[in-house]
Amino acid sequence: MIPTPHIEVENKDLIAKTVLMPGDPLRAKVIAETFLTNVVCINTVRNMFGYTGYFGKKKVTVMGSGMGMPSIGIYSYELFKFYDVEKIIRIGSCGAYTTDLNLYDVVLADQAWSESSYAKTLGLSGRKTLSANKSLNNRILKAADKLGIPVHVSTIHSSDVFYRLNPDEYKTIAEKYGTRAVEMESFALFANAKALKKKAACLLTVSDSLVTHEATSAQERQEAFTKMMEIALHSL
Repeated sequence: MIPTPHIEVENKDLIAKTVLMPGDPLRAKVIAETFLTNVVCINTVRNMFGYTGYFGKKKVTVMGSGMGMPSIGIYSYELFKFYDVEKIIRIGSCGAYTTDLNLYDVVLADQAWSESSYAKTLGLSGRKTLSANKSLNNRILKAADKLGIPVHVSTIHSSDVFYRLNPDEYKTIAEKYGTRAVEMESFALFANAKALKKKAACLLTVSDSLVTHEATSAQERQEAFTKMMEIALHSL
């Protein structure tokens, strides 16, 4: 079924076996223009930009996922199922739940806890905690070590809601489930990978803190998360 309803690529070979997936399609553009050579724009449907190029000799695709689990759920499923993608590394932003995570710190999710019914609705399972691929995580950690970039490995919270009526609810979630940061996509990505027997990882940069209320700007989130991008690329 190619092209799919959301990806206009007709030739599977235009998409690499490994895809880096930021939430923001403009961040995908920045990554492609900054780090890759021989770049080709492979998708513009709904302005969800995708690019394929080379990092050294390694072919890689960078494509936006949009915000939230339904959005990354669609794009990652189509990439895995119809374009024979083997690995997706989400590279996104997260909010810190603890004071030991500072702005711009890099977090690698070993598992994601969520209230979401995504996995159950998919037909996978009713589990509320899903794990990243261990071998892919190990490659990411080795790349970070070689680059000398510290990485926090942690359980993260994948939330369906950005604005909660009770803004302090995160404290209960963090204490009960051991989550140190929050984002909105990785649980669905891990569910799709598990369902389709693929590999997925989630590498995050702290963009704000629910504890200290510090925050980065939209421009910084688009362009300044270079440590995370370098780790992901070197892990290839």
